[in-house]
Amino acid sequence: MSRVRCERCARPQSHCLCHLIPRLSSRTRVLILQHPDEVGHALNTARLAALGLENAELKVGETFAELQQWLDPAYRTCLLFPGETAQPLPLPMAEADDRPLLLVVPDGTWRKARKLLHLNPVLAALPRVCLPAGLTSRYRLRKAPGEGALATIEAIVAALELQEAPRCFAELLRPFEALIEGQIAAMGQETFRRNHGG
Repeated sequence: MSRVRCERCARPQSHCLCHLIPRLSSRTRVLILQHPDEVGHALNTARLAALGLENAELKVGETFAELQQWLDPAYRTCLLFPGETAQPLPLPMAEADDRPLLLVVPDGTWRKARKLLHLNPVLAALPRVCLPAGLTSRYRLRKAPGEGALATIEAIVAALELQEAPRCFAELLRPFEALIEGQIAAMGQETFRRNHGG
């Protein structure tokens, strides 16, 4: 028998995170494009980010035929994804263009995110922005490939805090941290220490 799930956060009702999810405003608009394989992921931090930000939207798929329609001309659109042409955040305000940013964020493993770019030429053609080097994830359970491998919600928080300094968006990470603590509690401290050095 499957456990009853919260319709909002998609967690089992007994582990609902809604009380930890804030409702934060931001000048930057966030559009998260989630690979379908991420929907059932235990963490699914993209969903938590979309729920916690008033000016955010989550779309699920591999191809996004409507992408051009979602790119609001009231915003300067850019893709949060590393690359040779990526400009580090924060982006300076252009003298002739004071529009806020529309930050498009692919959600998936690096391989899946690259696939989203490959399947969506409009997405791949967007100007890119990136986070500074050296950021480390709070996700202590993942053997991520190298530094800078952040969960989607962490990347969004870092991007917003850079672009909208001195505003703080750390509140957005509360449900993410509760999820991690819950996973550690479920495996037991001894197993966690043995496998993850915590």
